[in-house]
Amino acid sequence: MTPPRQSGRSATAGFTLVEVIVVISIVVALTGVCYTAGKGMITRARIIGSTANLRSLAIANIGYLSDHGTYAPAADRYNNRRWHGTRSATDGRFDPREGLLAPYLGRSMQVNYCPLLKSIISGSQSFEDGTGGYGYNSSYIGGRPGGGYDRTTLLLIPARPSQIPDPGNTVMFTTTAYALANGVQEYAYCEPPFWDYGFGPSGHRPSPSVHFRANGKALVAWCDGKVTAEQKNSTKGSTNPHGGDSDSAGLGWFGPEERNGYWNPDFRSPPADSP
Repeated sequence: MTPPRQSGRSATAGFTLVEVIVVISIVVALTGVCYTAGKGMITRARIIGSTANLRSLAIANIGYLSDHGTYAPAADRYNNRRWHGTRSATDGRFDPREGLLAPYLGRSMQVNYCPLLKSIISGSQSFEDGTGGYGYNSSYIGGRPGGGYDRTTLLLIPARPSQIPDPGNTVMFTTTAYALANGVQEYAYCEPPFWDYGFGPSGHRPSPSVHFRANGKALVAWCDGKVTAEQKNSTKGSTNPHGGDSDSAGLGWFGPEERNGYWNPDFRSPPADSP
């Protein structure tokens, strides 16, 4: 009997070099796609987590407002009691369970750490322990322009609801950081584009602290409780006194800067000297 004719390669033949190269190329390409997709999913999850943290901070501050008639003070005269913690001396570490917002932050009594910042900060790089990577609008919400203090408590005099005509367009908290020569650290305040010493925004800029780490955007909690992602504007921040490069660190400001933009509750209102 004539054996059946075999077509092509025999069953025992191996792969050719070209076929092996093609298979390896496909595996490498798929690995790259999976890695990119996985990295994107991780970043999105971190953004969702950070957004939830900011929303919790806004709710906590609204809870403080409900009990006290004002938003939480940002700090005391000696800078030892702050919204995010308390320390016994200026060179001490903050206890995050003793911050002015602590009673409103659930069982932990402290700010949840931003997963986006946690992924880029290493070791103990901060003297701002307890902020979680978020900063308070101390210039207009946690305090008032000019920085007056309560005579009894020695805390900054914060804003009242009547002083916030447009809460949906007034910044409460943002993702923040401070640039150092070797990276970034936590920072407790989201500084406005210009210092306001009580006479309106001056020509002097602070070192920027709003951190655009959410896929190039900053996460912002507004005074009405909502949280949004905001694009950095074109203003460049200068090198700060501690050797950090603000631009390289992804720090800056967002939105309009006239009259300090969204930081200033009255920026849409006509100036006092307008006709």
